[in-house]
Amino acid sequence: MKKVIALILSAVCFLFPNLTALLTVGATSVLPAAPADHGGDCIHFLNTGSSDAILIESDGHFALVDAGEDSDNPRNFDWLVFDGHEKEVLAYLKKHAADENGKVHLDFVLGTHAHSDHIGGFDTIILDPDVTVDRAYLKKYDSSKINEYELEQWDNQEVYDQMINALAARNVPVISDMDGTPFDLGNFTVTLFNTDDPENPERVGENDNSLGVLFEKNGSRIFLAGDMDDYTGDETRLAPEIGKVDLLKVGHHSYAGSTTQTFIETLLPDACVITNSKRNGSTKVVAGIVKTCRHNRIYITGNENGVLAVIGDNGDIAYYGQIFNDLDVDA
Repeated sequence: MKKVIALILSAVCFLFPNLTALLTVGATSVLPAAPADHGGDCIHFLNTGSSDAILIESDGHFALVDAGEDSDNPRNFDWLVFDGHEKEVLAYLKKHAADENGKVHLDFVLGTHAHSDHIGGFDTIILDPDVTVDRAYLKKYDSSKINEYELEQWDNQEVYDQMINALAARNVPVISDMDGTPFDLGNFTVTLFNTDDPENPERVGENDNSLGVLFEKNGSRIFLAGDMDDYTGDETRLAPEIGKVDLLKVGHHSYAGSTTQTFIETLLPDACVITNSKRNGSTKVVAGIVKTCRHNRIYITGNENGVLAVIGDNGDIAYYGQIFNDLDVDA
């Protein structure tokens, strides 16, 4: 009887990949906690709800890609009241990236785009006296290209200005005109994507301007998709340039509009990380990943309480969870 039930379940999951996706998204933690001596170069996907904060660590060098949602509500709109994570992100940096004197040195910070769930926490990080930043990558925010809904309902301009003002206050140079020229961070080679703004007569959402970041080491390739989407063809245009990857940080928290079938078929990741709180993403998106990649190695930061990817010298990637525990967060 057990064999019959197992065969039925296998058949159902094969015929109905949405069910597989639902089971995957709803899963409890499956990753082991990271050992203290895990070694290797690391990408830390912090647990900041449905927002991005990703710490990069390599050979004693650190960088921060996005900084999570913040508690500010600069336009005082009821619908922009969120649980901020800026203090948790700062506490994590001081726990994992500080030197023996408690000082954090970031080679760079990078804001993928001007939405508060990605750059909202940066002003708190940058202005902290224990944090030093060498340079910042941040595309200029151009409100003339943004649709009326976001202009009227969201705080893109405000969070962008807060980050820019914080960088100016700490004399951090801002690189806003960038290209795809690779550069190094420790043992990683870093390449930025979607640095250009193709001619488009339509006003778009700010996600359309999101940067993607590729990290490479000894043959391993990790792509952080930010909130890239395909509404004006960005994923279709960039997928062949990015190519096959080992790890994909799924775009836009796995919401609809990003991670199209063409994109996932081209990148064909061996594992995925979704920066979200458990079931909040699109079942269709997750189902497409499961069906195309033929695996359930999809780790959700909310389920795992953060995800750590450790890239060894042989290029293999080990995954751990429970990295956001026991933080010393100031009240």
